Amino acid sequence: MQEDKSYQKKVLISSMLGLGLEGMDILLLSFALSSIIREFHISSAAGGVLPSITNIGMMVGGVIFGYWADRKGRIKIFTYTIFIFAIATLLMAFARSIAEIYVLRFIVGLGAGGEYGIGMALVAEAFPKERRGQMSAWITVGGQMGTLVAALLAAIVIPLAGWRAAFIFGVIPVILAYFVRRHLPETKSWQNAHAIDDEKHVRPRMTLLMNTPKTALITLGLTIMSAVQVAGYYGLMNWLPSLLEQKQGLSVSGSSLWMISTIIGMSLGMLSFGKLFDKFGSRTTYSVFLIMSGLSVTLYTFVHSAFLMLLIGAIVGFFANGMNAGYGALISSFYPTEIRSFANNAIFNTGRAVGGLSPILVGYIIDRSGFSAALLCLGALYLISLVIVNLIPNPVTKQS
Repeated sequence: MQEDKSYQKKVLISSMLGLGLEGMDILLLSFALSSIIREFHISSAAGGVLPSITNIGMMVGGVIFGYWADRKGRIKIFTYTIFIFAIATLLMAFARSIAEIYVLRFIVGLGAGGEYGIGMALVAEAFPKERRGQMSAWITVGGQMGTLVAALLAAIVIPLAGWRAAFIFGVIPVILAYFVRRHLPETKSWQNAHAIDDEKHVRPRMTLLMNTPKTALITLGLTIMSAVQVAGYYGLMNWLPSLLEQKQGLSVSGSSLWMISTIIGMSLGMLSFGKLFDKFGSRTTYSVFLIMSGLSVTLYTFVHSAFLMLLIGAIVGFFANGMNAGYGALISSFYPTEIRSFANNAIFNTGRAVGGLSPILVGYIIDRSGFSAALLCLGALYLISLVIVNLIPNPVTKQS
């Protein structure tokens, strides 16, 4: 059921802010990673555990809060997740051991994990089905705006006050997101589905993700695709700033310039992907972007100048993360309102937890075989998604 335009705008802005917080947190950790490794005297592989622990927390939080968002209301559950996220982010600035940081990253993940599915479900229900790709794209662009904030914070705050101060400043947008969404009502689709469930005394049925062999295969395929997407993103974004500092002699502010170039490429790629998704469907659009992602990632092996670094960053961002715009629309189109938040969170966050192990693998490959070998492995992963997207059907947007 379509909502009025005023409500649609509020849903879109609040969902963009929500995913922006997640993007900001990921990149703050990325820029702080080399400093954390030095301060606590840990290996590259041990440093790679930090984003992986965050992703495991996201998987757990996504399942828990996704279920409760479908049952109790997306806006209400958002309030809980946002405060969990804010408190754990702030406490990062006062951590005194690597063990404390591991625990806090898991808690940050718990809070952030519920946000993705809530935002994607809200947009899927507030906008017409034929615009789901574009609206999903705008939400993911919001995520990139969060990474842009993180890049600017890193460039300004870390050189002046250290990595801990960046996490203190990182709490400010969390407060803004809470105030934007706190009075937003639930979608009409959710209210109607919830009223029917209350009348029948039923709860959201998580078994709808696996209730037929075809649905089970679609769920598995979408989870693998999500894992590949996240593996490529985290593998690149968590290690490239540190490697650019080491190999190219760039400062944190210099690597921030590369990050901004990459983010611009990502945002343009996402907006392009959303329009192509709505026009040509998931199979054709993903196939083109996956092939180009596998090819473009390997271009980093040829970086020998600052100009090439910026150019390749924008190209890789356009293709490798541009297709991230489609997952919310893709998942939402396969599952009904009653489990839509849960489906988005369970599928994407499970994929994120698995794909999020890539920083550990990349750190190991870098230590053993070098950066070029790690890039080739990441590029090859996209071939897996290419096979899967051509095995699952184009979604028929018949769900409510």
